Order: sequence, then C-alpha cells, then structure tokens
Amino acid sequence: MLEIRYVCSAVTAVVLLAIAVTMLYKFNLHLHLASNVRGFLTFIRELYVKRKLIWDLTRNDLKVRFAGSHLGIVWAFVMPVITILIFWFVFENGFKTPPVADYPFILWLSAGIIPWFFFQDCVSTATNSILDYSFLVKKVVFRVSILPFVKILAALLIHIFFILLLIVMNAIYGYYPTLYFLQIGYYVFAMLVLLIGISWITSAAVVFFRDMGPFVNTVLQFLFWGTPIFWTIKIVPEQYQIFFRINPVFYLIQGYRDCFIDKVWFWDRWEITLVYWCVTVAIFLFGAIFFMKLKPHFADVI
Repeated sequence: MLEIRYVCSAVTAVVLLAIAVTMLYKFNLHLHLASNVRGFLTFIRELYVKRKLIWDLTRNDLKVRFAGSHLGIVWAFVMPVITILIFWFVFENGFKTPPVADYPFILWLSAGIIPWFFFQDCVSTATNSILDYSFLVKKVVFRVSILPFVKILAALLIHIFFILLLIVMNAIYGYYPTLYFLQIGYYVFAMLVLLIGISWITSAAVVFFRDMGPFVNTVLQFLFWGTPIFWTIKIVPEQYQIFFRINPVFYLIQGYRDCFIDKVWFWDRWEITLVYWCVTVAIFLFGAIFFMKLKPHFADVI
C-alpha cells in the first residue's frame, strides 16, 4: 500500500508539472521565462537594497490596519487567541474530543491552526496590496511587485509571536523543543514561496476584477474546512487521502505538527514534499510572469 501511495504521489507531481508547462506554452509565457527569471533575481536583490523602505512600509501597514482602535495592533494577537480558545472549548469540552497522537487536543489544534492564520492573513491582505498602495503605483517610479511582500512581512511578524506562543504552550504541558523544531524555518520558507506566488496572482487580478477579493475569501473558507486543521486525515479512507495530500496547505499544517508533535523530518515525507514543491514552483513561476505581464497596465486601471 505504501508503494502505491508513493507511485500516486510521483504521478501527481509529474501531472502537475505537465499542467504548468502546458499553461506556459498555451499563453506563450515561456517566451519570456528567461527574462522573468532575471527579473526575479532583481526582485530578490531589491528586497535587500530597499530593506529600510520595506520595513517602513511594513510598520506603516500594521499601524494603518488597526488605526482608530484603542488597542491597536493588540487585536492582531487577541482575535486568533480567542478563536483557538473557542475551537478548544467546543471540540475538547463540548464534543469531548480525545487527545490526538497522545497529545492534548489544544496543542494539536494550535500546531495546525496557527500556520493557517498566517496563510489566511497573508492571502487576504496581499490580494488588496496594489489597491491599498495605489498612490505608489500611479505617482512614483516604484517596484510594485514588492507591495504584496510588504503585506506578507507584516503578517510574518505576528506569526513569529504565535510560534513563540506555541513553544510556551508546549513547555507548559511538559513538551520541550527538540531538534525537530529547527525545521520550522524550512516550513516558514516553504510557505513564503507559496504565498508570494499566490499574492502576485491575486493582487494583479484584483486590479482588473474587483470581485477577486470576495472570491479569494470564499476559497479560503472552503480551504479551511477542507484541510485537516481541526480534524485528522486518518478519518478519510486511505484511497482518497491523495486528494487531500496534494493540497499545499495540508503539507504546511502537517509540517508544523511534525515539528512539535510527530517528530518527523520533512525529508522523511519525501512524497508529499515532492508534490508540494511541484505545486508551489508552478504557482510561483506563473504568479511572477502573470504579475509582470499585467503590471504595465496597473496605473491605467486604478
């Protein structure tokens, strides 16, 4: 059965890459692939060169997001904590959910829902990043591809706090960090690559299709309930689990739980790692090319 699962994962990865290549050729995007690779390298260099500007925009974004409220940025931490407590009360005390993998349910739930909060926040805010900073797009010579990254960086600062909170919660229950925790950096990096690719697609599309914002929020709702965040994939018949495993968010959720709970290295799950990076690289490349092709028309539409 394991061999069949590995074969299915490998075939899925190949199919996904084939679809990505087909899309590139269908829209003639392969003709500009080399120049866009150079553009991406330039983008990485500018992230360093303009790091002070990016940091200033990030701080300003956090201030503006919670402007007018007395607690300010505190709400960014309070609301996720309240959500975790509600789910914990409903499932552990209401539905009497037993410990998962011999771990307290609150810890198992937190290890899955905290990366989801980060993913959801990044996608939601980065989608409107071009519209939020339209004054930069229209009046200043500015590399607008940085703007989605600003939103992601602002969410990352909040996410780091919740990672530290997760460590403290585990320590309170007597579970202390191990060497497996070191790979949390890998999963954060993996999520950033995926998020940048998605944000380039959605932030560029929303400029021309304003319904993209509500559409993205609807997709996030389906993705939340369809991803094993507060339920375990073991309840799904094994022959159907492959459909959940190709979901890149599942890989990230499982990765966080591998760091804190299951104590598994990411290379030991090479089959879903292969699928994840095939999906992520395809999304990232398509997002970069899609954004660069639409970017010259932003100022005319906004």
